[in-house]
Amino acid sequence: METLIATPRAAAPQTAASPWPRFLLGRLAGLAAVLVLLVVGTFLIVQLIPGDPAQVMAGPDAAPSQIALTRHQLGLDKPLLTQFADYAGGLLHGDLGTSFSSGQPVSEVIADRLPFTAQIAFLAVLIALLVSIPLGMAVAVACRGERRRALDTAFTTVTSVLGSIPEFVLATLLIMLFAIKLRMFPPSGAATLDSMVLPVLALTIAPICTLARVVRRETATVLAMDYMRTARGHRLTALRLYARHALPNLMTSTLTLGGLVLTGLLGGAVIVEFVFAWPGLGTGVLDAIGKRDYPVIQGVVLVLGILATLLNLLVDVVLGLLDPRSLRGKAGDA
Repeated sequence: METLIATPRAAAPQTAASPWPRFLLGRLAGLAAVLVLLVVGTFLIVQLIPGDPAQVMAGPDAAPSQIALTRHQLGLDKPLLTQFADYAGGLLHGDLGTSFSSGQPVSEVIADRLPFTAQIAFLAVLIALLVSIPLGMAVAVACRGERRRALDTAFTTVTSVLGSIPEFVLATLLIMLFAIKLRMFPPSGAATLDSMVLPVLALTIAPICTLARVVRRETATVLAMDYMRTARGHRLTALRLYARHALPNLMTSTLTLGGLVLTGLLGGAVIVEFVFAWPGLGTGVLDAIGKRDYPVIQGVVLVLGILATLLNLLVDVVLGLLDPRSLRGKAGDA
């Protein structure tokens, strides 16, 4: 009898294969596909943007012979597939090209500007998560069981309005209020630490509002579960009840949607950096567009696309660590 009972228990671990290898393989394949699309898309930027890169490089007063020589030096007189092979080969060797306007390697331009974008983006993501999750949970707990309807209505209204304001409008309003009227923070630049307060604030308000609404809805669903009623019946402390029993069960759906919101934050950073004259990738790419500096445009778009893809991958890995059950579904979809 003991042998019959022990046998199925011993066999269970052998049949339950870890979903991580298949999950990681699928995600790496997806990452490779995205990288290929990014390389193709950034290469086509030169082909699709109006204007002649050789004319831009040679100058507006250049003679036709000089423009033709510049086109040959840039390799634009080669067949399209040959140009793409040269571009992709350069990327494999870490060569992103040379800036038309400054003559500086694009990799150096990006290396100079990337730390500034990373500073405000990292702070914005961190603040958005640290504020939105407790805020959404607190409102859901306070309004549990149809209580405090006024608070629930006010929360929904305020977060909906603030979350719908475009980044450039919000950034302008913050400059007018805190920089011009109250003179609390500098309106532009990155000379001091307090210079990043307004850019980070402009980046975080919309994600905080969106994520807080998601957390509020998911928390309300979790609080209605039977196991939460049982946990409340054991008279657990509020911290243990909500942090240990509610929070882990709402993080899966919250981070799934939050990954999309936080990825969009990188796009908002382009506009916010321009408004605050923050010397990051956003300002760099907008300045390059104005100057038709195609190599810089290609390099910055490629780097921003890679960062967004890696952020999504990080969110998926964190979800897998928090809830291993999510790996099986995602591995099956890969």
